[in-house]
This record gives sequence, structure tokens and C-alpha cells, in this order.
Amino acid sequence: MSFLMQNGEVLYRGKVRKMDVLVDDLGRVTAADQIDLTAEDVDEVIDASSLLIAPGLIDPHVHLREPGFEYKETIASGTAAAAKGGYTTIMAMPNLNPVPDSLEHLKVQQDLIRYNAKIQVIPYAAITQGQKGVGELVDFDALASEVIAFSDDGKGVQEEAMMREAMRAARRNNCLIVAHCEDESLIARGACIHAGRKAEELGLIGISSASEYQQIERDLRLAEETGCQYHICHISCKESVELVRQAKQRGVQVSCEVTPHHLLLCEDDISADDGRFKMNPPLRTKADQEALIAGIQDGTIDMIATDHAPHSAEEKAKGLQGSAMGIVGLEPAFELIYTYLVRTGKITLEKCFELMSYNCADIFGIEGGEIVNFEKANLAVFNLNQREKINPKTFVSQGKSTPFEGWWAMGRCVMTVADGQIVYREGL
Repeated sequence: MSFLMQNGEVLYRGKVRKMDVLVDDLGRVTAADQIDLTAEDVDEVIDASSLLIAPGLIDPHVHLREPGFEYKETIASGTAAAAKGGYTTIMAMPNLNPVPDSLEHLKVQQDLIRYNAKIQVIPYAAITQGQKGVGELVDFDALASEVIAFSDDGKGVQEEAMMREAMRAARRNNCLIVAHCEDESLIARGACIHAGRKAEELGLIGISSASEYQQIERDLRLAEETGCQYHICHISCKESVELVRQAKQRGVQVSCEVTPHHLLLCEDDISADDGRFKMNPPLRTKADQEALIAGIQDGTIDMIATDHAPHSAEEKAKGLQGSAMGIVGLEPAFELIYTYLVRTGKITLEKCFELMSYNCADIFGIEGGEIVNFEKANLAVFNLNQREKINPKTFVSQGKSTPFEGWWAMGRCVMTVADGQIVYREGL
């Protein structure tokens, strides 16, 4: 199907400008100041004068749960949620069953992606056998050509010698280590939220910031030693931001991500003993939140990732102590960042797409992040003026748990085009 969007605000070559965008019968995109076609030349002409047409979003941190945990999410439901949020590429974390720790186990996931994904899904392989963070490393040499990178997300690699060996293997294969940084020796049994004022108020065991930043400090030293390209998942505290800032100044090959919930919330926003506020890493202090915002503003933090982590309603209904860690994020992410960071002047619209698309493509070495004429179209179309409440009942993800329920937001996605095909359209 070919279609022409006329008079849209188009993010093209890093700037927003008034343009027309054509997607032809082969799914190729052309953006130009004016495209002289009529309704007879294409299947549909769309008046885009009130819309933003942008590169499709890219998320480096998504939990699709399949294979093994289909009651939480499937590849079909998770990628449908991503398409609804404006994402055209997501990277799938390896906490699955079977864990993608061998070619045989990875093929199970790859086959499911091939048949069920609505957008591009790029899998990670685990760092350790069984994704345990200890024990034995996977066969990096066998897996490197089949995955985007290696991660034990959900578990920190606990032993320094093992992380050094993993980084050397990744360096040998010219691929990334993507690290969930969490020193388990610093976390007490039953810890569930940040070790701060809110934990004291609620009488709960807290998770210290040191459990994150001390492992980041170790890994940055190892990355500098080995020359490995190193990426840090869901950074959450001020000490971590400063460690990355200093490492970049030294020339270490490091990048990192932050989630919308850590940018927009802190421990003070935990309003009740409610599992919607339980995630790992936890919501930390207001000072940490401010440091994270400063980190995206000055380029220390490279990208915004949702850490979309769906669970069943039962798993999230047991309060802060008993609920599973993780919230969903693919569908409201852009609206939240646009409303509360772009519209408030904390970042520009162009910076938003650097953080949510371009930088991820650039750092991970994948296609996307820009509209490139005559290439396959990967686009998201947003109505920046549409204001609505975030309502989990409308989510297509099987997971519904979000601390942003009831928040007003603007910037709804009305169309997503992935690899030249319309994969989501509503309200356009």
C-alpha cells in the first residue's frame, strides 16, 4: 500500500521542518519539501498538517517473556504494544525459558520472533549459562553473530574475574556487554524499595544505591582495561551518573540508558504500599532523579529505555514487599517524555528522538534512528496536541501495571510504519 502524508512536521536530518512524506508500494520512504502526487498516484493521501512524522522509536531494553512465561506477555502482544507506542525496533532481554545461552536455545526464541513479531525484534544472548550471574560463561564465539549483544539483565555478573573474561570475549567478537549492575552481597533478603526515607516510613528493607554504583565502578575499570564496548542498563542514582561522566572523559567505551520512571518519579512519589511502584532498580531520591535529568541533558546518559517488564495482575497485587519487580512501559513512554520533559523545556523535541531512537541505533550499530530517503520506511506519527489520561485498561500489552495510571499526557502515536508496512493505526 502506498500513501502520501502532506504538510506534516517532519523530523528529518536532525531538524523538524514542514515536509511531505511518501511511502511507496515497495515500502520505501521519501521526504521532501513538496511531493507532486495526487490521489490517483497513491492508495491514500493523508493530511498530516497537525502531526509529527518522526523516525520510529528504538528500545534497547524490553522483556517479551516468550518463550517460557507467556502468561505475562507474548512476542505478539509485546510487539503490538511497542507498535502502539511508536516503536519499530526493540531488543529482547534473555530472561526466558529456555535462556538463550546456546545456539539451540536461541533458535527457539528466533523462530517465535520470526512468526509472531509485528516489528523488528533483536535478541540478546545471556552472559552466563542459565543467566545466573555466576558459574560458566556462554560460548561467545558461537553466539556473537546471532545476537545484538550479551546481557544477564535481571542479574549482575557477581565475580570480577568472570566479568573480565566476558569482556575479553566480547572484545574479541566486536560486540557489547550490556550490564544489569547489582552487587547481591550488598542487598539484604526481602529488600524491595530504595534504602531511604520511604523505606523507613513504611518499615521496609531498602536497596542501597551502592549495590548499583559499586558494580558500575568495577565494570568501568574492567572495560577500560579490556577495551570492551560496555553498556549499562537502567541507571538510577547520582553516583552512577558521575562515574559514567568521568569514564567518558577518560575515553572509556561506555554508554548507558535510563527509564522514563526513573526520570519522572522518585521515592517521594510512592503513595501507598502498591506493587505498581516496585521495580529494579527502585525509585530513588529526588537528588538522584535530578542527576538523571542532568545526565540526559549533558549527554552523559545516551538513551531512554522502557525496561518494559510485564507481570500478571496477581504478581503485582501483593504490595511492595510481595509483588514481582517490574512495570510496563512501551505504550506510554513517548507521551510521558514529551509531556513532562519536552513540553516543560527540560529537553528539546530533537533531543527526545536522539535519546529514544538515533543514539541507540548509532551505539548498537543497527539501522534506524533517522528517516533515510529511498530506504524502507520506519516511522512513527504522533498527534502532539492530543491530551489523554494514561489508562492501563487500554494497553494491548498483557501487563497493565504502571505507576503512571491516571497521569495526563500528550503526544499520542496515531500510526507506526515498520519495514515499510503499517503495523499500527488509530485515530488517523
